[in-house]
Order: sequence, then structure tokens, then C-alpha cells
Amino acid sequence: MSIERHGTTRRYSDVVVHDTTVYLVEVPQTLAADITLQTREVLAAIDTLLTKAGSDKSRLLMATIYLRSMDDYAGMNEVWDDWLPVGTAPSRACIEARLANPGYRIEIALTAAR
Repeated sequence: MSIERHGTTRRYSDVVVHDTTVYLVEVPQTLAADITLQTREVLAAIDTLLTKAGSDKSRLLMATIYLRSMDDYAGMNEVWDDWLPVGTAPSRACIEARLANPGYRIEIALTAAR
């Protein structure tokens, strides 16, 4: 089975597709923003990447959400809950972590069906 890569650099790909499974990771663009705006940015970018890969947010299988601080958990969940279609919630973990860029408040890794 072939592996498709989109947005590939030397270090990472924006999206990797193997057979009917889509893998992606997204980070925010506005580093000075609060968790609400950063979460909206990340989820909008995820929508775009999933569409390019032939999937959508109703087909999520697994999500791992990394937060700089668990103090942002409620704000992130408010945006997440509004974004995710009812009845399509993936398996999910939310972890507090020191992220690669100190401006990131959130990073999301997803697996989805195509």
C-alpha cells in the first residue's frame, strides 16, 4: 500500500495518508493569542487538511490534545465542543506538556478515517 505525504518538509509532513487512514498534527499561527483563538485556528487548519486528504471532522478516530497549561482545558473544550459534530467524538486524550514553541498554548495530533 502506498503512503501519501502532503506539505512535506525535511522534518515533517502536514498530512500522511496510509490506505484509508489519515494522520496529522496542527499548531496555532497566532502565538500571542488566548486558548480560544488558538484552538479555533488549529481546528480550522485541521478542517482544511482533512478536506485535502479526503476526510472530514466527522471521521476522527483518535485525538491527542497537548496543552501548555491545564488552566486552558475549559476554554479549549468550549471551542472543541462547538466544532465537533454531535455523535462523532473520537477517542481523546488531553495532556499538559511543554510545547516546542513557548507561544503555543495548544497542539493537536489526529488520526482519521478517509
